[in-house]
Parts: sequence; structure tokens; C-alpha cells
Amino acid sequence: MSVVSDINITVTDRKGVSHQLTAPVDMNMNLMEVCRSYDLPVEGVCGGMAMCASCQVYVHTEQYLGERNNDEEAMLDEAYHVKSNSRLGCQIPISTELEGAIFELAPEEP
Repeated sequence: MSVVSDINITVTDRKGVSHQLTAPVDMNMNLMEVCRSYDLPVEGVCGGMAMCASCQVYVHTEQYLGERNNDEEAMLDEAYHVKSNSRLGCQIPISTELEGAIFELAPEEP
């Protein structure tokens, strides 16, 4: 049996351009970190601690990402451009379950 070490995801940037990204599942990364490694404009001001919403994304996929935790809910309650499918990229761990997932960067806050 082969072990999957990378997955493929799609992230649409704020200009509407789709990017096919390959993300390692064995490095304990999250979606925000993967986006930053591809130089997509995801700030991650708080360093991935769910203390800002600068890595907000919209989830356009059927994969189950787990429930929002209390810190994520609190930040999204204060964020701009929040939709029902909003998540913080720093709270989405990269795993094999995300193969083929589709995300969109939320607009920058005013």
C-alpha cells in the first residue's frame, strides 16, 4: 500500500484566478501556510493562532473540515465579508481528506 505524501487543492485568489496547489500532508501544515508558501496574499498576521481573520477563506467543497472551534467562531463574528462557508485558513489542517478541495480567498478587510 502506498502512502500519500501530497494532496492537490485549488485556491482562487482575490482577482478570480485559480491556482492548483500541491500540499504535503506529512509536515503538519495548515491551509494558510500552504497559501503563503505559494506567495498567495494571505497575511496570517497572528501567525496562525486564530486571533485575526486575515486568512479567511470560503470553502467550496464537500470535504468535511471539522467544526469551527470557539476561537475561530469569535474571530469570524468580528470579521468582514463572512459567509456561511467562511473558515480561517489557519484552522484547516492539511490532510489526505482535503484531496481535490476548493477554496477561495475572502476579500481583504477594509
